[in-house]
Amino acid sequence: MKRAIVVPGQGTLGTDGAYRITPACHRLIDHAARLANVLDPALVVVSGWSPSGGESEAAQMAAAWPGRTDVEVVAEKTAANTAENMARTLPLLEARGITEATVVCLPLHRLRVAYFFRGVYPRFGIAARVSSPRVAPTLGALGWEAVALSVVRRQRRAALAELEGRVPTPGG
Repeated sequence: MKRAIVVPGQGTLGTDGAYRITPACHRLIDHAARLANVLDPALVVVSGWSPSGGESEAAQMAAAWPGRTDVEVVAEKTAANTAENMARTLPLLEARGITEATVVCLPLHRLRVAYFFRGVYPRFGIAARVSSPRVAPTLGALGWEAVALSVVRRQRRAALAELEGRVPTPGG
């Protein structure tokens, strides 16, 4: 079994106009590094864009990677939402023969991550799991997730359309 860890990004626009990954995103990277010691992945994929045109979430997460140096870390720099994180990391995993991925996200994000990643990756022969560090939710995060849940079907349809033409694994 060839394993990977996937970390969707999370950023915020600072008062200085710079887009940066959040402290919670740093905790996700630290959690992924601890998982790498247990799972022995062949690959870590960090995913996320920058709406301001500056350094992407993915580039910032890759630069912040505190983990093993024997693991390939790939930055997918274009995904603007969780559905795009799923659709745009899938080809990176397939190209490297990955058969199992652990997606690292915040606890409040687990439901959407499972809907996208566990709902689609297996169709392409990649088992998906979700892992979260212990992080207390904020009211802002709770509100964000409540709003985000209202668009998951539309986002998943768009992500599947992006993957259209690919041949899912039989039974997927």
